[in-house]
Amino acid sequence: MKLRIDKMLSNIGVGSRKEIKQFAKNGLIKINDVVVKDSSKIIDTDIDVVKYNGETMKYVQHIYLMMNKPQGVVSATEDNYDKTVIDLLYDEDSFYEPFPVGRLDKDTEGLLLITNDGQLAHDLLSPKKHVDKTYYVEAAEEVTEEDIKTFEKGILLTEENYTTLPAKLEVIESGYPSKCYVTIREGKFHQVKRMFIAINNEVTYLKRVSMGPIKLDDKLKLGEYRHLTEEELEILKNHTK
Repeated sequence: MKLRIDKMLSNIGVGSRKEIKQFAKNGLIKINDVVVKDSSKIIDTDIDVVKYNGETMKYVQHIYLMMNKPQGVVSATEDNYDKTVIDLLYDEDSFYEPFPVGRLDKDTEGLLLITNDGQLAHDLLSPKKHVDKTYYVEAAEEVTEEDIKTFEKGILLTEENYTTLPAKLEVIESGYPSKCYVTIREGKFHQVKRMFIAINNEVTYLKRVSMGPIKLDDKLKLGEYRHLTEEELEILKNHTK
């Protein structure tokens, strides 16, 4: 990407454009090991090596994070009452003004993707893309074979007179409670909980374990996050094409 030195450095938090102009005059900025005192100079971020005060600066336009969201935290960029997932980020990541891709309920745990890439977020959430989302569910009542068939047909959400797309219900352990996986291809408000209510059951614990091809890293403790690997990002982008 070609852009001005001052824009590049201000975008990654080195300082304001006015401050960067002064840094350049003071000889603190080098391009390919040559001091550059004109902060408006155009550089190619894929080729040129930019150093500020002796430290190599890497231009980052978008960030892609995977979080293991804990209960009690809301999937929003800001909230007047509760802590948000953005509040859990380090300053160097929150600087890029990322936002959660979709949302998990306040009392739901698990995989949440956070990015500032609006196009990728749109693709992941678009109904036309039908990106699968899989949840681990604990239900108060026993889940039956009949329930599995009902999910496969789609379930009527009576509040809005809407029948969901076919969903996959896989029982891990039957009984009281029942433990299972549910895979859906849309994201209606409280959808998984409402689907279980429709079959006269109740979700007592809910955790998202995957979104499209991306699975929750089981090394992440609740509230922790990491950047997606280049391989994960490539797989995710190819999945939404």
